[in-house]
Amino acid sequence: MTQSLFIRRYSNRFLSRWLVLAIDLLIVMFSFSLSSLLRMNFHYGEIDLYSFQFHFVFLFVIRLSVFLWFKSYTGIIRHTSIEDAVLILKAVFTGTAIAGLFSLSLRYYSGINTLLYVPLSILAIDFFICLFLMVSLRFFVKSFYESFINEFKPAVGVLIYGAGYSGMLTKNVIQNDRGVNYQVLGFIDDNAAKIDKTIEGIRVFSLSEAMEKFVDHYDGLQVIMAINNIGLQAKRKISDVFLDRGVVVKILPPVDKWVNGEFALNQIHNVKIEDLLGREEIQMNNKQISQEINSKSVLVTGAAGSIGSEIVRQLVAYFPAKIILIDQSESGLFDLEYELSSVIPVNTELVVKVADVTDKNRLSVIFKAHKPAFVFHAAAYKHVPLMEKNPYEAVKVNIMGTQILADLSAEHGVEKFVMVSTDKAVNPTNVMGATKRFAEMYTQSLNDVTGIRTKFIATRFGNVLGSSGSVIPLFKKQIERGGPVTVTHPEITRYFMTIPEACELVLEAATMGVGGEVFVFDMGESVKIVNLAKKMITLSGLRVERDIEIKYTGLRPGEKLYEELLNTDENTLPTHHPKILIAKVNAPSYAFMETQMQAICQLLSAGDNNNLVSKIKEVIPEYISNNSEFEKLDLKAVSMKRSPSTK
Repeated sequence: MTQSLFIRRYSNRFLSRWLVLAIDLLIVMFSFSLSSLLRMNFHYGEIDLYSFQFHFVFLFVIRLSVFLWFKSYTGIIRHTSIEDAVLILKAVFTGTAIAGLFSLSLRYYSGINTLLYVPLSILAIDFFICLFLMVSLRFFVKSFYESFINEFKPAVGVLIYGAGYSGMLTKNVIQNDRGVNYQVLGFIDDNAAKIDKTIEGIRVFSLSEAMEKFVDHYDGLQVIMAINNIGLQAKRKISDVFLDRGVVVKILPPVDKWVNGEFALNQIHNVKIEDLLGREEIQMNNKQISQEINSKSVLVTGAAGSIGSEIVRQLVAYFPAKIILIDQSESGLFDLEYELSSVIPVNTELVVKVADVTDKNRLSVIFKAHKPAFVFHAAAYKHVPLMEKNPYEAVKVNIMGTQILADLSAEHGVEKFVMVSTDKAVNPTNVMGATKRFAEMYTQSLNDVTGIRTKFIATRFGNVLGSSGSVIPLFKKQIERGGPVTVTHPEITRYFMTIPEACELVLEAATMGVGGEVFVFDMGESVKIVNLAKKMITLSGLRVERDIEIKYTGLRPGEKLYEELLNTDENTLPTHHPKILIAKVNAPSYAFMETQMQAICQLLSAGDNNNLVSKIKEVIPEYISNNSEFEKLDLKAVSMKRSPSTK
């Protein structure tokens, strides 16, 4: 029999209820005998054994009847709590009260044989002895059981940050867990009045003292933040202190997630990497979005992707008349359609189309049939090193695909066209970023064309946590494999946002945009990728370098150390939302961009990557390749460079 199987069987069969009842009755017998001896000051010769027999049976029957009525023996001994002790108190008190009242009635009112009269002094002594023994035995057995079971489990040291009500609740929850042998080493609190005091026998430490005493001396140490409504900055500050020392940090769920005012152990979870971005999440104007989207037809390209699918999920909440999903990925679309089938509003029609954004004929049929009022263009190639090796595909999809969609939107009177762009379009150093900037420029140029009513808008944001191609899924896979975790450069930094935030920004841009804007997002501080990797390793319960190695691989083709949200010659204008700004970009004329599009189309037909990239560098002078085979074109571009004419 394995150790775990033995423990499971042992715990399931530990003290049946009838055995507990038998032990309780033995306690009743011992308690009454001891009470009678105490009443006679242990002069057992003075005890009337004849009367004692009647008293003994009389009280035994009453106790047994009361125990059966209250079911005080049915509690699981290994989970004995104060509630069980209260139930026993009620049962013992009731039995004593019945015996006392019955004895008094027999003696003073009925006039029958008084052999059943039990002296009240003996009943009083018996009450306290019986209560003490029954409760003490249960807690003793519970303690023995826990000690016995914990012998088979390694101890896990825990520090609880917060010595308030939540901290106490956390302590009780983890100590009652039978799956892991948690040892609460102490509380940590910033309140000087609590430091050096004890709560239920557990000492309260200051942060510095706890770090010195425990952090470097306990392998596998965990810290649980047990503070209600903790702010993001405070959470990040506390987490960083421990994560930088390789200590796993966990946190309580929000109070509104507690069930009946309490939480379960499985609700205590590791601090999420999203919680450590260093800024509060954006909150959008949902009412305004609803007014714009409600009862209208909306088309989303790249709908099966990370961004596109989240845009669709959020759109559903605003009750559009129709949502048209477009993507090349049949499997992704199938999964999304299945997911939405259970949540789509009754009055919202879901249209799923497998289509390529570079297929103008196919898209034209879709536009004619469904007449979208809004187009959210999220379809694009986004992987920097891969597109550096495949400029043809990047140009075809990111530039020509955007042109086709934008032109069709203008032709069919779409109200607003919102393009999902990237911070890599700013001072681009790679093909992907440059093609996205080219697409931005083309859509912006359409805003000033006479007769076009469509408002063209772009949104720029940084890396999206959890999206396909981002470092988070990559790091998770590498950690699950046992490492190494690969980082391109020790100094590389990136801006990050969550998928919901990115999509909320896109929807907000659709409502506030009047045409021609490039919306950028105040993303807080940029994050060092190596620090992100270290935190993810620690949050997985592993130690950096000891369990998982970090390996530097060098910058990939087209990659740069620092991303930007604004070009060197761009400024920003404020909006009604403090976290959303409008970049003042230099918009080229439509005549200029139309000419450049024709040239790109011809070069695309020829299929020469160098000529394609050279043309893009000519149109976007700030595009300087980095760590790329196309650096050789920059000297040539300098001599040919000319600024785009402005209308």
